[in-house]
Amino acid sequence: MKKYFYFIIFAAVITSCATNPYKASEKEYDSKLKTFKEVISNKEPEPLPIVTKTIISIDNAYTKQLYTFKDTISKMGSTALDNGIQTEWISTVNFNLRKPNFIIIHHTAQDSLQQTIKTFTLTRTQVSAHYVIADDGSVVQMLNDYMRAWHAGKGSWGKDTDINSSSIGIELDNNGTEAFSEAQITSLMALLSKLKKEYNIPAQNIIGHSDIAPARKNDPSVLFPWKTLAENGFGLWGDDTLEPAPIDFNSELGLRIIGYDTKNLSAAIMAFKRHFIQTEVNDILDEKTINTIYSIYRKQ
Repeated sequence: MKKYFYFIIFAAVITSCATNPYKASEKEYDSKLKTFKEVISNKEPEPLPIVTKTIISIDNAYTKQLYTFKDTISKMGSTALDNGIQTEWISTVNFNLRKPNFIIIHHTAQDSLQQTIKTFTLTRTQVSAHYVIADDGSVVQMLNDYMRAWHAGKGSWGKDTDINSSSIGIELDNNGTEAFSEAQITSLMALLSKLKKEYNIPAQNIIGHSDIAPARKNDPSVLFPWKTLAENGFGLWGDDTLEPAPIDFNSELGLRIIGYDTKNLSAAIMAFKRHFIQTEVNDILDEKTINTIYSIYRKQ
């Protein structure tokens, strides 16, 4: 019995001294994780073409929230499941941060850049965006691109029903009834150029808040220069000479394929016109509207 006891002790010592077969991958995992933590913690302003750098102070609430996420992504312990199984952690070396696939453009519907920043830095408002662009063209970044802002609310585009998780939100300081300034649009296109290239975002995935929430929102308003953006590679626009849609073309299906939620078809038609026609925002499916839907549908 005594001999058996010593054998168990010896086996336990050997096991505890055995080399961890996943030691190398865990080391690489930790190294990559450290890099990504630094990426999402970065608050330094980045230069954009013809854009004035703007720096705002980051309050303690932001920092506290940030460290909560940093602690969460660093967690590598086991987890108990409902069926009694305990998960085991083995680090992979093949991973990166999630990347945005959409850019959603808004207007603030507020009186000033300062008012919007105040709104986005109060916990009770529960709303935010990654960037805010002032009327004079200055740009404020309020959240790292890889993190989830609360700008889209309840909305969808195609099969994506969680737009906040897959998009970057850009707010333009504009009350919704005035024209957008040249400086503001120039800065927007400089920012879009950077984001589109950095995250390989398709042109057709640069859309407006009204597009993803047609029954609730009308921003960035009919005054927004979607055609100018499309001419520079940001978003889509209909052909100058519209090809007649086939007689059997289903406009509702076309809107759905473009991305619109057509449960409220009237709202979807109005949102489409607000973006792609702008001179007449109503729910009438006239010949021009049908042909424009067909034109955008063919560009998908």
